Amino acid sequence: MSLFKRLRGQSPRRRAVVIGLDGTPHSLITRLMGEGVMPRFQQIARAGTLLPNTSVYPTVSSVAWSCYMTGRNPGQHGIYGFIDRRPGTYQVTIPTSRDMKSDTLWEIASRAGKRVIVMNVPVTYPPREVNGVLIGCFLSPSIDKAVYPPAVAQRLKAWGYRIDIDPWQARRDKDRLLVDFRETLARRAESMFHLMDEEDWDLAQCHVMETDRLHHFLWEEMATDHSTYAPAFRDCYAQIDQVLGQVWDRLDDDTTLIVLSDHGFCTLDYEVYVNTWLEQNGWLSFERVPADAAPKLEHIAPTARAYSLDPGRVFLHVRGREPRGCVSPGAEYEALRDELAQALLAGLRDPATGEPMLETVLRREDLYHGPCFDQAADLILVPRRGYDLKGAWGKDSLTFKGTELVGMHTYDDAMFYVNRPLALDRTPNITDGTPTVLDALGVAHPAGLDGVSVLAG
Repeated sequence: MSLFKRLRGQSPRRRAVVIGLDGTPHSLITRLMGEGVMPRFQQIARAGTLLPNTSVYPTVSSVAWSCYMTGRNPGQHGIYGFIDRRPGTYQVTIPTSRDMKSDTLWEIASRAGKRVIVMNVPVTYPPREVNGVLIGCFLSPSIDKAVYPPAVAQRLKAWGYRIDIDPWQARRDKDRLLVDFRETLARRAESMFHLMDEEDWDLAQCHVMETDRLHHFLWEEMATDHSTYAPAFRDCYAQIDQVLGQVWDRLDDDTTLIVLSDHGFCTLDYEVYVNTWLEQNGWLSFERVPADAAPKLEHIAPTARAYSLDPGRVFLHVRGREPRGCVSPGAEYEALRDELAQALLAGLRDPATGEPMLETVLRREDLYHGPCFDQAADLILVPRRGYDLKGAWGKDSLTFKGTELVGMHTYDDAMFYVNRPLALDRTPNITDGTPTVLDALGVAHPAGLDGVSVLAG
């Protein structure tokens, strides 16, 4: 029997259930509801408010969900990309929860005496201590290393829990992706319901990473109504709809349901290799590159003036910040940054059509503030739809179109649903997640949040 059902008739207890659908666009959800693919969520949507949502720059899941779980911009929490550079070196690293400089939603709730269940949210590995259960994200190397408290791992194994699908296999085999999607989602949903039934909790958060995988590898087939893969794509969302319906059936009147995504999606027309453009235009050069290897950041020449990391983050090669940097801080830095921003905006053009591939170029102070500000890229490139900016090294051509990755992230067209009527005169942002959930739980906000609760109007 559900914990919800056991507590009916007792004094009200404010709870929240949050389902994260990674990369699910508002436009896609509304379309699938209109086509009858998601009848349960259509019912759920009528009982509350479904809105578009905006993301963060750079538009990467690790950054966006860090903004969600802290209510803060990257300048405060310190996560700027799926990969990042180690300060003062040419080494790159994959940020984890160890690099998170802000308290998370579940840590704030835990300190307020609330019990939590958190499953699979990006940048939650290694698991940090909470008042309840936390199961780490796709970065977790094994179930045993993913879980706090560790004893919960044995229960997850017994339920057949899966951390993630195999994205590398999905690149090669779209049919296998679909099998993995269905099985992984089924096992995560089953494990979520077990934990909700067996644990005492106030906040239950479950993340569906598989939607992001589905979109990266099958979005174009969905968009072009492929005879096999478009129906299979819709079937995956029909499965999500069933899970959301099961969640809805467990709710009582004192529980807030939030369903949200961290970014939108669109068809990928070209991968765009920013470092190739920088090299072709005299901003980037390398030395001491092994003859049988592609260059890396560690091979950057002392005379190079700029380089790029995923996705569209451009750094000047600054003296005193990078070990062999040549750009002087101050007037030279500002002049070169302005020059490079203008050159990129004018020069990054589709080789086939001549159309610009960038919407705009932003400076880091346009986006970020906080104690981690100095880690930010100097320029953040905002692509036009269809142009996926990459930080790969040693590519011979500026653009590439393959058959594996066929979908890309967008800043706008994410989604935010809450099972309450709202009169909101703005578009929510991903940072609004933490204050909204804290309001739903009746927990005071910590100082310095960038997000604003949607429940506050």
